Amino acid sequence: MQILTTAAELQAYTERARQAGHRVGLVPTMGALHAGHLQLVQAARAECDEVIVSIFVNPTQFNNAEDFRLYPRVPEADAALLGPAGCTVLFEPSVAEMYPQPAVLRFDFGELERVMEGAHRPGHFNGVATVVSKLFHMARPHRAYFGQKDWQQVAVVRQLVADLSFDLEIVARPTIREVDGLAMSSRNRRLDAGARSVAPLLHQVLAAAAAQVRQGVLPAQVQAEANATLVAEPLITPEYFEVADAQTLQPLNAYVSGRAVVLCLAAHLGGVRLIDNVVVE
Repeated sequence: MQILTTAAELQAYTERARQAGHRVGLVPTMGALHAGHLQLVQAARAECDEVIVSIFVNPTQFNNAEDFRLYPRVPEADAALLGPAGCTVLFEPSVAEMYPQPAVLRFDFGELERVMEGAHRPGHFNGVATVVSKLFHMARPHRAYFGQKDWQQVAVVRQLVADLSFDLEIVARPTIREVDGLAMSSRNRRLDAGARSVAPLLHQVLAAAAAQVRQGVLPAQVQAEANATLVAEPLITPEYFEVADAQTLQPLNAYVSGRAVVLCLAAHLGGVRLIDNVVVE
């Protein structure tokens, strides 16, 4: 596995790979890797000749300076995991490398970003779109791999690819969970013992809500009961719980035959913000 730190190095590497007829896969990450990330790397390895994993804690997608400061950074441990998983290139740029000057371009994804994460984290998806666009230009992948835990992010990136005509395929892989159901997340490292003990309730609430959706319980009732369960746990401060169309991400008042539903939530546990979702086909 090679470790590259500059855009020029990465562009030269991928140009040689493409000229050799190799398929290039990209797995963008912010590090503090877990089994969910490694699943993406392994999927890329199975489908591509070159697997580029980027590790970059992107400051422009944080609207909370303290969250950015506390985001886990374990570069040596991450590098040790990537080689055996099938990574051929680890790209670890600095902030100065990614942003030699402040970005002034602003993305607007319309209704896709006016709900859930976009509503509660102003500017977040502008930062995501900026850094992902840069990585796509630098790595020129045939495929880019993302986890479905960030359901809204995947929808935004798909829109970005469509609107800017990036010549690549977005591959979304299922959420990987701990044995107790908690969605794997880099931020889980920050949970103290008390918060970690109640964290599985997030997925339990989503699973119960999914069962209600399958039974035809109206979205407003599903949402109300989910919020009531979350509020009842003193260590959890819910931020949102939405019953939404899985494609448009717009909140639902009623179900539409043949349309998948996504249940999304965000909550704070001991100062750590976690998100999760479940899709009901």
